[in-house]
Amino acid sequence: MTTTTRPATATRPTDPPGTTGRRGRKVPWTAAEKRRVRIGIAFISPWIVGVLVFVAYPLIYSFVISLTRYSGMNGATFVGFGNYVAAVIDPLVHTAVGNTLFYAAIAVPVGIVVAIVIALAMNQDVKEISWYRTALYIPSLIPTFALAFIFVVLVNPQTGIVNQALKLFGVPATNLLGDPTTAKLVIVALAQMGAGNAALVFLAGMRGIPKTLYEAARVDGAGPVRQFFALTLPLISPAILFNLITGISNGLQVFTEAYVISSGTGGLGSPDNGTLFYMLYLYKNAFSYAQLGFASAMAVLLFLAGMVLSGLVYWLSRRFVNYDVSGE
Repeated sequence: MTTTTRPATATRPTDPPGTTGRRGRKVPWTAAEKRRVRIGIAFISPWIVGVLVFVAYPLIYSFVISLTRYSGMNGATFVGFGNYVAAVIDPLVHTAVGNTLFYAAIAVPVGIVVAIVIALAMNQDVKEISWYRTALYIPSLIPTFALAFIFVVLVNPQTGIVNQALKLFGVPATNLLGDPTTAKLVIVALAQMGAGNAALVFLAGMRGIPKTLYEAARVDGAGPVRQFFALTLPLISPAILFNLITGISNGLQVFTEAYVISSGTGGLGSPDNGTLFYMLYLYKNAFSYAQLGFASAMAVLLFLAGMVLSGLVYWLSRRFVNYDVSGE
């Protein structure tokens, strides 16, 4: 009687270490795996420390302060959610929210369109393209504080270049910073000077689109406009999502432009509270009125609003974001 023996086959564990295997046994970590984990944690430890110190701690501390009446000098008095109730019923908070949403609703989509146009210009196949890219990106390097001062000079009703150009078309000199609506539109225009940062993200997305797709589209008779809307725009949708999220975040936190422009036109938030954005009013409560508890409550509400809007955008993005850029 002879017996046959099956050759031993090498088996590969299918369960990751540290988890419970199919037989109910915990898969052990090998020495090499433990070493790799320690090295990985060591590499990301600066990021972990930064998040804990500069993100987690300020958030927790702001929430704690928001439950108190605190001036920054005297001791804090616990008031529960009184600051949140006061923020909800404060008419100036309503004005600040309205101004901020007005700004974000215009500045964010306009900024995305401007950035896509700049990226298309940067993506042209010409000999001097490196110079063009540099020239288009340079305005994004100018500090917002300096740009705001420049715009104050440009829209000056007497000597500003903008009004001088309007006079050529028969439009009388207008104090653009003297009207609540036009003052916000000036700040919207100012925000477009930083579109170069978003344009670089779009440029990276465009450079990642296989050229074979455009060649196939040209064979099918698609022109440049058709190629843009049928190929380029859908395939850079992940970049659009990224810039949309960051744009909303920046739009809700607009501050420097309004601070500089309104300071030179009658006080923070002028004219007629037309530039009283949410962050500007938060700043006034914290450092002008010494109401740190109320300002912290406003900061917490802003954080929650940003999270809700970002979550809504991510939820809606499933309908228009395409991550397949393969040329096959």
